Amino acid sequence: MLLSVDESKQLRYDKAYLRMAQTWSELSHCDRKQVGAIIVKDGMIISDGYNGAPSGFDNCCEDPDGNTLWYVLHAEANAILKVAKSTHNCQGATLYITLSPCRDCSKLVHQAGITRVVFTRRYKDDSGLLFLQEAGVDIVQIENTVHGE
Repeated sequence: MLLSVDESKQLRYDKAYLRMAQTWSELSHCDRKQVGAIIVKDGMIISDGYNGAPSGFDNCCEDPDGNTLWYVLHAEANAILKVAKSTHNCQGATLYITLSPCRDCSKLVHQAGITRVVFTRRYKDDSGLLFLQEAGVDIVQIENTVHGE
């Protein structure tokens, strides 16, 4: 499949932002899953986030049995909440995330005005992606984000 110059350039940027989201995910203290998110608007990173406990709470994400604690925030929720505290907004932005949004976060993504979601791995439940597609959000999966590929 041949890509146009614009599509080729977009793919290079998509992979670069996904690599940044992957690096950001490494800041998470969660054992089961480490997820990173970057929000880009008009060619600028306006927010970032990773999954973890809310501010002021212990950085532990799981209970002794390995189950995720109910109050742990997902990466995209953290990134969207950061935007809400800034002078920016997500209208027309792209969310780059290492794991596709769950159904609860997909509502936040849509309501925030994000119009494109680019991710590497699929979450076990596709209902979040299906909701976003129904809402008209452009969904792109790029599995391999290794430099130069």
